Amino acid sequence: MEYLIGQRWVSHADAQLGLGVVVGVDGRRVTLAFPAVGEERTYAMDNAPLTRLRFKDGDHISTVEGVELVVTAVDEHQGLLLYTGLDHHEQEMTVSELELDAFVQLTTPQQRLLNGHFDRHEDFALRVATLQHMHRLQTSPARGLMGSRTSLLPHQVYIAAEVGRRHAPRVLLADEVGLGKTIEAGMIMQQQLLTGRAGRVLVLVPPSLLHQWLVEMLRRFNLHFALFDAERLSEMDESGDGNPFEQEQQVLCSLGLFLDDPERQAQALAAGWDLVVVDEAHHLHWSPQEAGDDYRFVESLAACCVGLLLLTATPEQIGRESHFARLRLLDPARFHDLEAFIAQEEGYRALGDMADALARGEVPADLPSDMDRALPPPELLEQLLDRHGTGRVLFRNTRATVQGFPQRVLHRHPLPLPEAYALAEVDDDARLFPESPYVDDSWLDFDPRVDWLVDTLKAMRPEKALVICARADTAVALEHHLHLRAGIRSAAFYEGLSIIERDRAAAYFADEAGGAQTLVCSEIGSEGRNFQFAQHLILFDLPLNPDLLEQRIGRLDRIGQRGDVQIHVLYLEGSAQETLLDWYDRGIDLFRDSCSAGYLIFTHFEERLRAQLAQRDADFDALLNDTAEFTLRTREELREGRDRLLERNSCRRDVALGLIEEVQSLEDDDTLENYLEALCEAFGVDCEYHSERTQVLRPSEHMLTGHFPGVTDEGTTITFSRERALAREDLVFATWEHPITQEAMDMVHSTELGNAALGTLKLKGVPPGTMLLEALYTVNCVAPRALQVDRFLPLTPIRLLVDARGKQLADLVPHARLNTLIEKVKKHTALAIIKQVQKEVDAKMTLANAIAEERLRDILPAAEARMREELGAELARLEALREVNPSIREEELEYLRYRIDECAVHIRHAGLQLQALRLIITT
Repeated sequence: MEYLIGQRWVSHADAQLGLGVVVGVDGRRVTLAFPAVGEERTYAMDNAPLTRLRFKDGDHISTVEGVELVVTAVDEHQGLLLYTGLDHHEQEMTVSELELDAFVQLTTPQQRLLNGHFDRHEDFALRVATLQHMHRLQTSPARGLMGSRTSLLPHQVYIAAEVGRRHAPRVLLADEVGLGKTIEAGMIMQQQLLTGRAGRVLVLVPPSLLHQWLVEMLRRFNLHFALFDAERLSEMDESGDGNPFEQEQQVLCSLGLFLDDPERQAQALAAGWDLVVVDEAHHLHWSPQEAGDDYRFVESLAACCVGLLLLTATPEQIGRESHFARLRLLDPARFHDLEAFIAQEEGYRALGDMADALARGEVPADLPSDMDRALPPPELLEQLLDRHGTGRVLFRNTRATVQGFPQRVLHRHPLPLPEAYALAEVDDDARLFPESPYVDDSWLDFDPRVDWLVDTLKAMRPEKALVICARADTAVALEHHLHLRAGIRSAAFYEGLSIIERDRAAAYFADEAGGAQTLVCSEIGSEGRNFQFAQHLILFDLPLNPDLLEQRIGRLDRIGQRGDVQIHVLYLEGSAQETLLDWYDRGIDLFRDSCSAGYLIFTHFEERLRAQLAQRDADFDALLNDTAEFTLRTREELREGRDRLLERNSCRRDVALGLIEEVQSLEDDDTLENYLEALCEAFGVDCEYHSERTQVLRPSEHMLTGHFPGVTDEGTTITFSRERALAREDLVFATWEHPITQEAMDMVHSTELGNAALGTLKLKGVPPGTMLLEALYTVNCVAPRALQVDRFLPLTPIRLLVDARGKQLADLVPHARLNTLIEKVKKHTALAIIKQVQKEVDAKMTLANAIAEERLRDILPAAEARMREELGAELARLEALREVNPSIREEELEYLRYRIDECAVHIRHAGLQLQALRLIITT
């Protein structure tokens, strides 16, 4: 080996030194300067850990002056290499190796292999596995649905898949109480962010739910939202960094933050959002005559954002006008006339009859004219729902169709009416809430409901009970009495608490070990919060609004409740409380069966009901009978009309079950568990057994990098079991789409780890000294994430195994089999081998590149055809749909046409990327 002054060499013992230049040759010693680190090193020539740097045609090089060239020719003059290449202006120039930039990074597999930078075979196998897993996830139909810590419920999975895959979705989520609208919104956001369809998200929620949303999004979906309140915004204003809403990608705040503050409104509107989410949207004030400030602000946001999710009560709860107002936010061009909207809704009953007939395999005679009667009934049903139904912008599942809910068991607890209440002069409020006139807590001493509450809670220990009353003063007084005078572990939840204090109270109640036995809530506790871990609901009073009563019951009667809901209603005999209880129980049957049309029924009978609350008389039985008949008729009308269409379109159960099966198949085997163990071994992270399908990851002193995703200094406990993750919030739920997995895979993919290896192999019938080259390529398509080109053109790993004659042996010797046979080679032996076979490696690389390019020529047209078939079919469907269903927005069609054209351009310009090389010598 000859060393000459000016030659460039690299150290395979320490690649961080950069490019070295020979500055001295003295007998058996050679001295190199490493300008990148400002050091000189002297080596014995016989065993110097050095490799001569030789770039080849097609390599990219940089000079000390910052000129970048693509090498076109390599010559040697007086022992020094001369590189000829083209710069970015396509101008040709020649530079000496003396002029090369010292900050060279040998990262390509071929550079590292030929310069003696070898990885362990385990790292090579990890790289191959990583690329195969990434390809599989890109092509999975359940992409974007695997990473949530939720039960896999068909109606939620279907809505998340249907809405999440749309460009700029604009929909109304109006599932009945207890069906998990917040979870659906989280799953949609997670999918939109993961797939690149959205990057900037604004979520507006009531103040009482801010921290609940913050925690839910992080715990269930690994979504990190910035919580904006007045104090934080003021601090950001003082920093002088411009619009605070432009400084975070995902923002969570209260709608009240913007009311009476035009400057904040202007900032939010100017920030530009891909997706805006509004919870409890039915509280926005609107009427045909006037819109409230809150509605007008959301309307302005809706006009300047591309995606919009509204979470709201069911349409029949809020009335047709209010329901129309929500739809108008989604698409003002489509929903511009209230009268026309009401007229359209009247026609849903006939469509429901047609849908039922098609579901039975019958083709109705009065099908719409745009539908081909020759098609099979299932296809006609799809078209009917798609073209004439409401499911494009509105999703509403009911408890009756979802099923799986617990029974509601009513317990009536009559108590004597105290004389102090009976003699008091009362108004409407005091009839239902007799303690309300008292300015102090003296009513606690004689109200029989208080003693009943104390005795009952002590008797049911340790079972938890949620207590709800209408007024905050009542809740505070009761909680103090239970805690201080009765010795019952309790917490209060009412309007006067800060958001953090409410969260603490809810967490104290939820704690199984040392938590509160009871949580005493004012009316705000009946909306948004979920306490399905308890089975006892104690209603200290009843609200004069059936929807509020349904909300109260819905805190326990919801998805995830494992026992029957025991509803205890306390009432004073002969009082208005007893009358209201009878009306709810015998008129609407609200305690045993959820009724989303409760407020509609209430408004119909409000005048008669109020009269009976003031003075119950013989007309009350007639009121009960009329209410029961009207309730039955209303429920039937809802089922016959819009309900049937909505429910068919809000959950296609066969589609949902297929997606759930795909997710479960990826969770049930041990592939992810084994892969994460291999990742930990490669990066020096300790992986300890905790329990079945649960491990503890801890940093070690031998970590390859200073940080491993998701691993804290104290260690991180992860579980691969969805069931266990749902039961144990302290465990990280490790999935293929969890940030730990995703970021670790990116670390492998984006670095040189495992991209070059050398080993030996014994093969019968193959002469010793035979050289095999294992090469792994992927398809490299540079395109914006939002286009989702990888759906049609994924990484597509191409593995080749080329022998001395250029024959391709990959199919005969699979990668997994090869890993069990290959043997390590000592470093100095490997370096000696590589120096002798560089020309042979170059020749085999030429053969491998040719084979891979030939395969790419088949892959790209197939990918474009697949893209045009899938997106073209969707475009044709939406174009036909828009002719009869105006809920399809023109911008959706325009984006789809643009996406087809752009995807085609990027697919045609895709190329190959060499990901890994392994040189194998037979022995």
